[in-house]
Amino acid sequence: MRYFGNNIKLFVNNLVVSYTDQGLDDAPVIIFIHSFPLNKTMWNYQVEALMGRFRVIAYDIRGHGNSDVGSDYFSMDLFANDLIQFMDMLKIKKASLCGLSMGGYIALNAVENYPERFDALVLSDTNCMVDSPEVKEKRMKAIHNILENGVGNYAEESVKNLFAQESFSTHEDEIISVKEMICNTSEESLSCTLLALAARNGTCNRLFLIDVPVLILVGEEDKITPPKVSLQMHESIKDSVMYIIPHAAHLSNMEQPEQYNEQLMRFFAQVYKMREVLNPEGSNSIFVQMREKIMMLLSINSI
Repeated sequence: MRYFGNNIKLFVNNLVVSYTDQGLDDAPVIIFIHSFPLNKTMWNYQVEALMGRFRVIAYDIRGHGNSDVGSDYFSMDLFANDLIQFMDMLKIKKASLCGLSMGGYIALNAVENYPERFDALVLSDTNCMVDSPEVKEKRMKAIHNILENGVGNYAEESVKNLFAQESFSTHEDEIISVKEMICNTSEESLSCTLLALAARNGTCNRLFLIDVPVLILVGEEDKITPPKVSLQMHESIKDSVMYIIPHAAHLSNMEQPEQYNEQLMRFFAQVYKMREVLNPEGSNSIFVQMREKIMMLLSINSI
């Protein structure tokens, strides 16, 4: 039995996972994987935009949002395994993934190790490279900063690099929301995830093996994973599509949701050959489906 709504709880891989599940029953499934150190609510704009055409799921990675921390050492392998077991518990055989930043690392790991489970892949503001020594050092300093000065201080410093400069005057609500997401994450989870990010393996030399449609999205002003990094992935993944989102930095889906959602809709329309996705009045909308069923019943009764 499928449950609809937000903050649904499911026991997966020895911990409770919190997730949102919206949209149509018999439609293609799209799973959104959030960035560090946020949670599933960063995808609210995308869930709302796509739920009329797809089954849309956003979940909290272990230790984030309302999901349990668990007792295992954090790693990208563990996060990818959590995803597969999550899909198994929901009886989802295949889905498309959309991952931003850390979510992209997890998506790449999952597609590499479980390729038969996925229809398509969206890589957003992410990269395939291992951390450089300088980046690893920054992560270690961040852990020290969190333990010494608290999560609030870390949140204030983090948002400076997550948003484009103009967003600080045009997207104040989103900035407040991101700070709250970070502050609601425990010191333990933040530290363990930073260690996992620093220890992750690169996937650049295996990008050519990806055999599903791929869309690469990146904010034009992203300093963490700049467009040149996305271009390198684009050149390595056969037939991939890349789009640079103006007036956005690392959280492009929150800063420019209209442009971001338009690219998602176009991409998934191609993946699933659903022309009606691009047409709000298309035959796949919930209201049109209901109308067609009513008309069919009326025609049967008139015979």
